[in-house]
Amino acid sequence: MFDASKFQDVIYEVRDTAAWIIINRPKVYNAFRGQTLEELIQAFQIAANDKNVASIVLTGAGEKAFCTGGDQSAHEGQYDGRGVVGLPIDELQGIIRDTPKVVVARVNGFAIGGGHVFATLCDLTIAADTAKFGQVGPKVGSFDAGWGTALLARSIGDKRAREMWFINDTYTAQQAYEMGLCNKVVPAAELDAAVKDWTDKLALRSPTAIAFLKRSFNADSDSIRGISNMALHAVKLFYDTAESKEGVNAFNEKRAPDFRKFI
Repeated sequence: MFDASKFQDVIYEVRDTAAWIIINRPKVYNAFRGQTLEELIQAFQIAANDKNVASIVLTGAGEKAFCTGGDQSAHEGQYDGRGVVGLPIDELQGIIRDTPKVVVARVNGFAIGGGHVFATLCDLTIAADTAKFGQVGPKVGSFDAGWGTALLARSIGDKRAREMWFINDTYTAQQAYEMGLCNKVVPAAELDAAVKDWTDKLALRSPTAIAFLKRSFNADSDSIRGISNMALHAVKLFYDTAESKEGVNAFNEKRAPDFRKFI
């Protein structure tokens, strides 16, 4: 079994009957690198196998960010881990869906890019009123043509999902609630209490019933898994192009990218 005390990028703790998995990279707005994802996968496996854990809370350290996606400083054509794109992103996305326990996204700040996809994949989402949601892929030479698009469209509707991916605006927690991106919005000071209220209720529910319900919900959209795997291979090829590298370089250099030359 994994030793959560040795994690560097993730904090794992059990609060009453809920496992809290906290991305602990606040200096980079909880952006993930390869090691972060490896530790998140291990943390979810620990929680899934702990009979004292009834539900799982995914969140980010600090007050500014839930997760802002991949750490662009680690992406220079390659990320710093294993997996199709140099990150085991498909494995983490899969375990969020496949664990038989309810996963609650506690969105305490920015949920952007890959972090936004994580929140979409979670079973339930509670957001602080200060939270922000959005996608940035085309702005930085990236895309998520799997769960991040297809499941998002099922959640908020096709037109809204296209708007989010094509226009790349940032949305308030209230706007996200109205779109169906989150279940509840509460004042930031009440976020932990709201999360605890739901995890306490989940602890009183039949774990077998919850597991079957989750699998039933997932069955309707599980065909996206194959599309997502194919998309990861496509994005790996895209990351090797000058067009994608222009997005990453512009982001790191804090300038507007020049994508017009690639039309």
